[in-house]
Amino acid sequence: MSGCPAVRVSIESTCEKQVQEVALDGTETYVPPLSMSQNLAKLAQRIDFSQGSDSEEEVIEGEPRDREWTKQEPEEEEGTVKFQPSLWPWDSVRNNLRSALTEMCVLHDVLSVVKEKKYMALDPVSQDLTASKTPQVFQLISKKKSLGTAAQLLLKGAEKLSKSVAENQENRRQRDFNSELLRLRSQWKLRKVGDKILGDLSYRSAGSLFPHHGTFEVLKNTDIDLDKKLPEDYCPLDVQIPSDLDGSAYIKVSIQKQAPDIGDLGTVALFRRPPKTKAGTQQWHVKLEAAQNVLLCKEIFAQLSREAVQIKSQIPHIVVKNQIISQPFPGLQLSISLCHSTGEKKNHRASPEKPKPDDHLYVLEHNLHQMMREFHKQQLSSVVMPHPASAPFGHKRMRLAGPMAYDKAEIFSLQQNEGLLEKIIKQAKHIFLRSRTARTIDSLASRIEDPQIQAHWSNINDVYESSVKVLITSQGYEQICKSIQLQLNIGVEQIRVVHRDGRVVTLSHQEQELQDFLLSQMSQHQVHAVQQLAKVMGWHVLSFSNHVGLGPVESIGNASAVTVASPNGEYAISVRNGPESGCKVLVQFPRSQTKELPKSDVIQDAKWSHLRGPSKEVHWSRMEGRNFVYKMELLMAALTPCP
Repeated sequence: MSGCPAVRVSIESTCEKQVQEVALDGTETYVPPLSMSQNLAKLAQRIDFSQGSDSEEEVIEGEPRDREWTKQEPEEEEGTVKFQPSLWPWDSVRNNLRSALTEMCVLHDVLSVVKEKKYMALDPVSQDLTASKTPQVFQLISKKKSLGTAAQLLLKGAEKLSKSVAENQENRRQRDFNSELLRLRSQWKLRKVGDKILGDLSYRSAGSLFPHHGTFEVLKNTDIDLDKKLPEDYCPLDVQIPSDLDGSAYIKVSIQKQAPDIGDLGTVALFRRPPKTKAGTQQWHVKLEAAQNVLLCKEIFAQLSREAVQIKSQIPHIVVKNQIISQPFPGLQLSISLCHSTGEKKNHRASPEKPKPDDHLYVLEHNLHQMMREFHKQQLSSVVMPHPASAPFGHKRMRLAGPMAYDKAEIFSLQQNEGLLEKIIKQAKHIFLRSRTARTIDSLASRIEDPQIQAHWSNINDVYESSVKVLITSQGYEQICKSIQLQLNIGVEQIRVVHRDGRVVTLSHQEQELQDFLLSQMSQHQVHAVQQLAKVMGWHVLSFSNHVGLGPVESIGNASAVTVASPNGEYAISVRNGPESGCKVLVQFPRSQTKELPKSDVIQDAKWSHLRGPSKEVHWSRMEGRNFVYKMELLMAALTPCP
């Protein structure tokens, strides 16, 4: 090798640091080397503390541990060193276990010394009796102080417990109050004024003009002790309503025949039992509904009283105390009373006699509430923008007055608006007239058995008009006796009667006038029944008249008559029926069967013997039969010749 030329070999030292990052310009960033403490912690992590300290285990496990060391050494050489914490994680645990082991060993040694007398003997030390008396006082004082301290601790703990329980109860009550307040707010209008919560009972938002404020206050119910068992109807929320809205109220509408003295008006007991509340309804809800009902009743009565004073009528309306008296018909009076019961005191003026039947018209009370709500709605929708925009403000019909060329009377009729009192008086008139008509028809049906009268009332009626269909029939002959069918249209002050043929008769509100008309129609029915029966039996109708001008004058209507002849013309039956005089039946026999007629020298021809002779009256009450038409059928059958 010495003879060969020398070769220069360049040796570069290995990079002991690991490259962390290479920048874009080629600059290399290295991982800083570990410090001595970090290196020590890294080496300590390689120790396996799960192995025992025995020599056998060390011998057996020596080889694998050497292998691990030999395996991990190349890793170090490769430079894959990572950052480690400065202390070993289980170092504190190991130190605590070591100190605990030391203390346990010391304790074991002390116990062994005390237990076994061979190590050390403990002898009691004699004490001076005079010196022993003095410490007892200090001992008692110390015990007293210690007991006082313990008592103070217990008292402080009890106070804290009581405060926590009270806070929990207060929180629960506050939570219940808030939930009830939320429920109240969902149903009623509430607002906060200062530290108070106020609500609104009035109908101002619905269009009411009543000046009452209708304000109630929401309170927190703190009268009950929460330590005791809560009652079933407990509510954490309470409401305070104005004193003039407390209790219950309603509007009583009645029609009376005899007018009481003015001094007795408004002093009678008009209170009724309040309705039962539904189960599960809150007390504040019931109280607020009752107060709002009282407010609405007061508004209705105030409106009626104002109209009763302003309206000019032939018979002036009377407003006394809590009653309004009006006279819809002669001899009748309409009484509208405001009945308000606070529930504090009972009326002591109530007589011990039996209670009178309730004459309260619930329909009119309901109509009053409905009309007041319609009035509220009209107040809300009264201001309507005109269409087109150049038209004047007002009702739509008034805007059409110019293009439609309305005259003064039509414009005046458009401007007239009926008040609440006028509407309720009209409805009361209609209700009274309808009840009087029904009573008249029922009395005639129960008093007169032949012919029969039937009334079919319509279920669909108006507040100012009702209709009833009246049928007059005979029992067993309903199919052939259908001539009398009346349609009664009952209005406010009169009754319109529409006949089957279209004739219209107008009756007033007098009961006697309707009764006389129905009696005359029942009288005509008997004559019409004879006419229809004659057609069925084969007899001939010779004459018929609804209004007979001969005979006695009827005080009720007119009498009607009919004359029918047998099929061969030998017999004739004349029937005259009047509403007051009753029925009269005459039978005319052939001249040949009459022996009482004297022979005349004037009538010589035999053909004149076929003429009918004089008539004879039939004792109608002695004939057998259940009704008039049945008796007439028997009479016709007896006079009909056999074929």
